[in-house]
Amino acid sequence: MAKKKYYLTTAIPYVNAKPHIGHALEYVISDAIYRYHKLVGHDTRLVSGADENALKNVIAAENAGMKPAKFLDKYSKIYSDFYKLLEVNLDEFRRGTDQEKHWPGVQKLWKLANESGDIYKKKYKGLYCLGCASFKKEKDLVDGKCPDHDKKPELVEEENYFFKLSKYQQKLEELIRSDRYKICPEKRKNEVLSFIKQGLEDFSISRSNERARNIGVPIPGDDSQKMYVWFDALTIYMTSSGWGFDKTLWEKWWPADLHIIGKDIIRFHAVYWPAMLLSAKLPLPKGLLVHGFISSGGRKMSKSIGNVIDPYEVINKYGVEAFRYFLLSQIPTQDDGDFTIKRFEQTYSSGLANGLGNLTARIAGLSQNTNHKALNIKKQSLSKEVAEAIESFELDKAMSFIWNDIRKADVFINKRAVWNLEGEQKKAAIANLIKRIRQIAYDIKPFLPETSEKIGKQFGGTKVKSEKPLFPRLNN
Repeated sequence: MAKKKYYLTTAIPYVNAKPHIGHALEYVISDAIYRYHKLVGHDTRLVSGADENALKNVIAAENAGMKPAKFLDKYSKIYSDFYKLLEVNLDEFRRGTDQEKHWPGVQKLWKLANESGDIYKKKYKGLYCLGCASFKKEKDLVDGKCPDHDKKPELVEEENYFFKLSKYQQKLEELIRSDRYKICPEKRKNEVLSFIKQGLEDFSISRSNERARNIGVPIPGDDSQKMYVWFDALTIYMTSSGWGFDKTLWEKWWPADLHIIGKDIIRFHAVYWPAMLLSAKLPLPKGLLVHGFISSGGRKMSKSIGNVIDPYEVINKYGVEAFRYFLLSQIPTQDDGDFTIKRFEQTYSSGLANGLGNLTARIAGLSQNTNHKALNIKKQSLSKEVAEAIESFELDKAMSFIWNDIRKADVFINKRAVWNLEGEQKKAAIANLIKRIRQIAYDIKPFLPETSEKIGKQFGGTKVKSEKPLFPRLNN
């Protein structure tokens, strides 16, 4: 019997600057869910890519004094390498400039939507936010500025192709309300339904060559226009798994089981994307997980305030596993969270150095010179509470369960005064502790893979050796 498949994606970032901590949060969330599904035996695929056809990328290249192609090569590689730095192993990283494996699929989607009568041309005048790569209504602005980018949008007037989003209003509402396209958390689902109820308007899906700076996927049959960046970038979810060039790969993996995104791009994923797929008569993704933002000291990160957390600096100083630990345990998976170096160091000390690291060292020390039966690793499985929390996309809750088990093991050592026991009593106590630490090691596999492997090796045989501290104490 074929394995159950699980296909998940991260959002497709603009590659106009280095990745920030918000990207890191999304990628480690995606990786933990991916690793979980691998552990339970699913045929699992994780993909991402680079949104390269946006005007903001061209402007960033000009500001850097580079040709767009070289700039995109440089920054797409930076993003691709960032996943590896975070211990995230992508199955595919699809670039928006890939004319062989991306453009044919985007143009195919366009043609299908056009065949459904959902694409038409008209003149349009509106306020365009370059940062969001979308048009804004006056009511969306705060003091005349985009609230996300704190900049005034530019007034744009030209003839573009439009997509009949309004045609799919009722169908989208039914899909989302019934959870056939399941949006998590519930409050985000309600936000989307509220937005749809206000009435959906058709949206522009092309730009003139002049305004697009001649960058982007060409419109089939019209050399004067390029596709709107969101029509192009969203299709990476399909072209990264065969759409438009490998039917076997496509039929194996699509539809996606889960898209993982930030709350700022929810409308594109919860409204535009399923409508485009409905128009093309293609299967819809099954779910959308929306995470929040990370602030620092209760304020939005800003260079002018000086509270920006650089993920590269944190990883370089404290290690990637400590960084993953904080993001997955201290930032609510489905809500906003806060990151300061002070809080990070406090959490590192309490949760890792004095928590998991100390427990591992204590059990290793107590187990030395004591033979014990090696546990059958093949029979291990995740604790029920951990698995259930991951299934409901509450990774912080799963981590809380694990660290509660760590505390329980410490209490057991202290209450039993294991260091004073002898003979069979000591053997039984140590066997109990080794069983506990091996279960903890297995439970952290989706979250801290490297640490899990180290503990597994340390306690996998019949003799236990003391090793270097997993998480050295900080020298403040």
